[in-house]
Amino acid sequence: MQYQVSHTDLTLVLALVRGRSLAKAAELLKVDVSTVFRSIRRLEASLGKALFDKSRKGYAPTGTAQALAEQAERAEQALDAAQVAVEHGDQVVSGTVRLTCTEAVLHSLLLPALAHFMPTYPALSLELATSNSFANLSRRDADVALRLTNSPPEHLVGRCLGTASYLVYGHADYRQRLAEAPASLPWIALDDSMSDHASVVWREQHLPGVVPRYRCSSMAAVAQLVGAGLGVAALADYMADSLPGVERLSDALPGCDTELWLLTRPDCRALRSVQTLFDELTPRLRAAMGE
Repeated sequence: MQYQVSHTDLTLVLALVRGRSLAKAAELLKVDVSTVFRSIRRLEASLGKALFDKSRKGYAPTGTAQALAEQAERAEQALDAAQVAVEHGDQVVSGTVRLTCTEAVLHSLLLPALAHFMPTYPALSLELATSNSFANLSRRDADVALRLTNSPPEHLVGRCLGTASYLVYGHADYRQRLAEAPASLPWIALDDSMSDHASVVWREQHLPGVVPRYRCSSMAAVAQLVGAGLGVAALADYMADSLPGVERLSDALPGCDTELWLLTRPDCRALRSVQTLFDELTPRLRAAMGE
């Protein structure tokens, strides 16, 4: 019969993954070193595979040990949430919500919003993943998506939180050159992996002769290069206004306005954890978008 992994086994593996030594694991588990050693040997024998590679640097977890440790952390979070539920009754919001957004949205919009309300929900956990597509949500690898799009997928439901405008941004010493000879500037742009992005379409239509000096795989990287003074770029207003030393060098670019949507799958919208995120994020993100 195949060995059934127990909660004790998961706790043991997690302690050794975190401690990387028998002594540290024993300290975390509040047992002696010999107990940890025997328990790991017994578990490896029962599973029929090694869980750790021992070296001078300590105990390095194998892929199996890492997978077990991840499940152990989930179990830890579930127990913590259960304890909060016992202490606070039916009003507690608990569970894990997987949220996907772009790196630029994460840093400029989502993180400041989360910092305001997440501490008041100790039993609510978030798994954040950055991606430029809706694929994660469609494959059920995520529960909620925060996306800039004017055409949200029909199979998702949600709220429009505002509209982002795009302008040319850069340091002040680029202003005159932009007015007189825009093609002479060092432009920073997205690479071919995001060829349909509004800023790329605008540049190809209005500045067809411009060859970007720098190409990046994300808008967050484009903004960082602009902030460093390396050139100019078309950036969303919500992310550029906070860049030190960076100024608006143009009016809003025509045809680039893009809506910000908070989306989920229909089967998730009734979940209390998802409803809470929608209710907490909506007013904060609308304020950040100037709505």
